[in-house]
Parts: sequence; structure tokens; C-alpha cells
Amino acid sequence: MGPRIGPAGEGPQVPDKETKATMGTENTPGGKASPDPQDVRPSVFHNIKLFVLCHSLLQLAQLMISGYLKSSISTVEKRFGLSSQTSGLLASFNEVGNTALIVFVSYFGSRVHRPRMIGYGAILVALAGLLMTLPHFISEPYRYDNTSPEDMPQDFKASLCLPTTSAPASAPSNGNCSSYTETQHLSVVGIMFVAQTLLGVGGVPIQPFGISYIDDFAHNSNSPLYLGILFAVTMMGPGLAFGLGSLMLRLYVDINQMPEGGISLTIKDPRWVGAWWLGFLIAAGAVALAAIPYFFFPKEMPKEKRELQFRRKVLAVTDSPARKGKDSPSKQSPGESTKKQDGLVQIAPNLTVIQFIKVFPRVLLQTLRHPIFLLVVLSQVCLSSMAAGMATFLPKFLERQFSITASYANLLIGCLSFPSVIVGIVVGGVLVKRLHLGPVGCGALCLLGMLLCLFFSLPLFFIGCPSHQIAGITHQTSAHPGLELFPSCMEACSCPSDGFNPVCDPSTRVEYITPCHAGCSSRVVQDALDKSQVFYTNCSCVVEGNPVLAGSCDSTCSHLVVPFLLLVSLGSALACLTHTPSFMLILRGVKKEDKTLAVGIQFMFLRILAWMPSPVIHGSAIDTTCVHWALSCGRRAVCRYYNNDLLRNRFIGLQFFFKTGSVICFALVLAVLRQQDKEARTKESRSSPAVEQQLLVSGPGKKPEDSRV
Repeated sequence: MGPRIGPAGEGPQVPDKETKATMGTENTPGGKASPDPQDVRPSVFHNIKLFVLCHSLLQLAQLMISGYLKSSISTVEKRFGLSSQTSGLLASFNEVGNTALIVFVSYFGSRVHRPRMIGYGAILVALAGLLMTLPHFISEPYRYDNTSPEDMPQDFKASLCLPTTSAPASAPSNGNCSSYTETQHLSVVGIMFVAQTLLGVGGVPIQPFGISYIDDFAHNSNSPLYLGILFAVTMMGPGLAFGLGSLMLRLYVDINQMPEGGISLTIKDPRWVGAWWLGFLIAAGAVALAAIPYFFFPKEMPKEKRELQFRRKVLAVTDSPARKGKDSPSKQSPGESTKKQDGLVQIAPNLTVIQFIKVFPRVLLQTLRHPIFLLVVLSQVCLSSMAAGMATFLPKFLERQFSITASYANLLIGCLSFPSVIVGIVVGGVLVKRLHLGPVGCGALCLLGMLLCLFFSLPLFFIGCPSHQIAGITHQTSAHPGLELFPSCMEACSCPSDGFNPVCDPSTRVEYITPCHAGCSSRVVQDALDKSQVFYTNCSCVVEGNPVLAGSCDSTCSHLVVPFLLLVSLGSALACLTHTPSFMLILRGVKKEDKTLAVGIQFMFLRILAWMPSPVIHGSAIDTTCVHWALSCGRRAVCRYYNNDLLRNRFIGLQFFFKTGSVICFALVLAVLRQQDKEARTKESRSSPAVEQQLLVSGPGKKPEDSRV
């Protein structure tokens, strides 16, 4: 969002050491450097193509580390006992630091060494990624039962139905609570919030400074191609983040400090917690490596003089008629065109920080007075709210709704959803280009894309799995004989109030929170070729005393996750059709000198109104569907069971609400554009006699220009 810095200054400048090192390159035939050995070494980094490559890799790694938390959000909730509202707030804190500083990029853009600022920001992002792993190392090993870590061989006894006198001493839910425990929990959560804020702060200079640097020193014809390559590589970052999450969550969380006897959990066990922290280490290392070259790039480099060869061949054929039209006389001197560039972006370098802060609100209000700009930004706020909620909680929704593992959910999202987003953005840009759409055409394309997206969202309300029948939680005593609340058959058992070791009665498909709640008094391990199966027997609360299987009951409709996600991906692709045409409408809806600032204001509003509150809103909606909370020191921790029907209706309903808002905004945009077009035609028809007379006098001149995007 910063102002452009041309390679040539407006006045006499003294070249610094880095600029001197490239003077030989500009004047030597073939672009070779001077033979001075001091000039040979830095010449490698005076290449804009190398900068494009480095910046593509850096933004890829940055989006991978910022998107990784979303792939492991349910695992972090389970590990540290967080509600969905708290985890949504944690995810949104990535935008807090970013939003607080992004406006000042336009002020500092021309005053700093941009590559080094990008490098410093990347180092801060890497340090924030390392800070996100700190809670794992300062916390005690993960406990998936009620016994102490030193008593691992006796873990299963805490879940059995034993008389009070012979039951192992399992502390009540508040027995292990102390001021130290609560302080440690708050410090762990606080560290993650600080790390997320630093992730946002570190990302502030990376994209704006990188884009402006490429645009300043690339050849004018090559700059769009370089930026296209940059965005194409960058968009793969979130997909790689979910792929990395899929791999890491297959590993046990305490892989670096496994107990001697091992663990009795499998990846399908609802108590399983994967190695969420390992992905942050890998992504932080990638960002740190990508940051190194930026400390060797110069503040300014010679502007690229050569157009790419294949672009010359294409443009030689396609641009010759257009250039003839452009060569028609425009009696405007360079001085006059410069005077028109009087927006805030052009005068920002001449303002102090205090003056910049005072001027910004006035220019902001002036920009918001454009109706097209305001309506398009509001529609994008609705779309971004939908995307932020979906990206943050879709993995958890798939886990809970279809009873699949976190690893499998991330794999599906990385392979289906994010590629569809890329396809939608590309197809939208191609349609605008091929159909030569004007403002009205862009508005119609946006409205059509969102209407189709809304249509394909309707079946999602009906694709899902019913809630599990949980004894003591789901109150349907007439349908299932084992569902009464705290049945008398377990009165003799000393069941832990906060225990969680689910077992399933395969005959009735009723699930019990622990074997103790099923009245089971013994445990049997049946070894098989590939894995061992755990049974609990002598269960007084189970119909006919049948043995129960360890683990949650398998879902009968897990296969529906693929068609569900295909519909979600199709809707995402249709929604992303609006990306390019809506961006073009924003550029057409403001004055030429205010375009750069308008784009900056657009992203600021998207962060404040969408990316920050949306995860919290979706998390709060998910929490309202919980039917059984785990308690930690008397407070609500993670949710154990959800009402699947409520979860589906409220999560998909919230998405539907934001999509409807976007449709309404785009419909208003199209109505305003048609009204403006109608007024322009009426005005043109009234002035047509004067135009015809002018054409007769001046001869066949150029035709009135059509408003093309």
C-alpha cells in the first residue's frame, strides 16, 4: 500500500554503496558487471527475478505458518481445555497486530529499506512461530485419564466400576487444582495469544513492501506477470498448512517424551492429541530460511530494461492496433498529469506521523462516500466472514459431524477446498479478460456467482450424521433402555465425575462416557494380527450384560463427508469467481489518485469487520450446541459431545447468512451501476447533436471510449 519509489530520484542523489555496485551493470553491454571484484558478489542480488522467487517462497511459508493453527484448532482445544469461542479469539488475534500497523505502511513505505524491513518482519514471524510451541515444552505431559503420570500401568483401573473401598484414589475434578495450576494455564494461553499477535505484526511489511518493490524495479510489461506468479505461489500456502497438519496430527503429542510403557491410544480414539507443535517448528524454520536473502538485496536496484521474450512475441501481434489508438494525441504535459496525483498516497511521504494521522480520517470518509466502493466492500466483508469461519472451524466441524480423525479432515480440506478456491479466482479473472466485461458486466458476474453459491449451499443443511446416543446425556429412555441419567446400576461404582474413556455397546449403539458408567468391572485385551482390541466385560448397565468395545461408536454415515466437502468446495469456487470482478469494481468506483489508498482501506475493513470477529462468532455458535462439557478446576474446558443436528444447522446457517448478505450487496451494486449507466446514456443522447456536429468538423476521429475493466 506504500507509495511507489522510482529508481530515478527527483533531485541529485548520492548513490550508496549498493547502488554504486550496480552502475557497471547498467552501462555495460549485455548487462555484465564491471570487472571490479567488489562489484561481482552483490550483483546476484540486483536481479528482480531473484527477488520474485524469494518473495514467492517467503509468502508461501508465511501463509503456511499463519494457517497452520486453523488445521490444528480442535487439537489445541483438547490439549489445553479451550472452548471454541476462546480458540476462535486466538485465531483472530493474528489480525490484531496486522490491522494496528498496516495503515502506516503507506507512510513509511518510501522512507525505509524495504527488503531489510521484509527480512525483519519474517524473522519476527519465525520467532512468533517458535513462541507458539513454547506451551508444549513448559506444560506437563498430556494426561488422557485421571491417574498420575507415574502410574501409567494402572491407567485403566481408574475407569472401571469398582467398590469404593477398592477403587484407586482418583482425585475429584477440583482436587488437583491450585493457584499454580491456574496460573500455569493462564500463562500458557497468554503465550499463544502473544505469539498470534506477533505473527500479525511480523506479516505487516512482507506483502505491501514486496509488491511495491517488484512494481518499482520490474519492467512495466513484466510487472503484472511477476505479481501473478507471486500470487499463484502464495495461494498454495494455506493448502500446504492443512497438508502439514494432516501429517503432524498423526503423531502423538508427547512424541519427544513418551512414557516407558507406551500409550494405549490410537489415532481414532477421541482422546487422541496429535503433535500440533511440531508443525509450527517446521513452518518457522521455513520462514527463517526464506528471510535470509532479504538482508542482501539493495534498497534500490536498476529498473529492469528488458521485456520477457515470449511477452514480446505475443504483444507484437495483439497490441499493435491498441497502440495506434493510444498514440492519438493527448495534449497533456507530464507536469499536468503529475498535478492530478494529489491523493493521500502521493503526499504521504511529505507528512509527519501526526499530520498523517490527522489527514487519514478525512480521506477515509471521503472514500466511503462512493456508493459502489462501499457496497462492494460490504459484500466482501460478508464473503470474508464466511471464509474466516469456514477456514477456522471446518476441520473441527468435519471431525464432529462425521466422526473422522483430525488428520483425515485436514487431508480432505487441503486436497479439495483450497484448490477449488484457486480455480475460482483464476476462472473469474479469465472471464473478466475474455468477455471484456465493463462495470455492469462485473457486477452481473459477481451476483451470478453468489446466487449459484447460495443455491449449492442448501443441500448442506441435510447432509450430516445424527448425534450419538450417550448414556446419561442423551435423554431418550423410551427408545434405548440404557440412556437414563445416572442409572441405579452404577450406584455401587465410584465413577470419576470428570472421567472420559468412552466405550460403545455394539448391539444398541449406545455410548458410555467411561466403562464405569456402563458398570463394567473387568478389562480384556484381544490380540489380533495388526492391532489389539480392548473389551470391557461384566457390565451391569448394558443390556443383557454384553461386553462393550473401547472407543466411541463408529458413525454409520462417515462416507457422506466426501460429497459434503465436494459441495463446500464447489460453493467456494463459485464465491471466488467474484474476487477479480469485485476488485475491478473497487478500482472503478474511486478516483484515479485514490486507488492505492482505497485498496488499503478495503483490506483494513476486511480485517476489522470480518477476519477478526468472524472466528469468535462461529466459535460462540459452535459452543451453543455442546451437550457435555469437560470441567477443569470448576470451569468449562473443552466440549466432549455436541448435538450434531444443532451443530450442522447453526454452522451452515451462519455461512448461509453471510452469503445472503453478499448477494444483497451485489444486487444493490448492479442496480446502482445500471442506474448510472442509464443516466450516462440519457446524457449522451441529449448531447449527441453537438457530438455529431463536432465529428463533421473534425472528420473521422476516435469513437467515444467504452468503459472497460
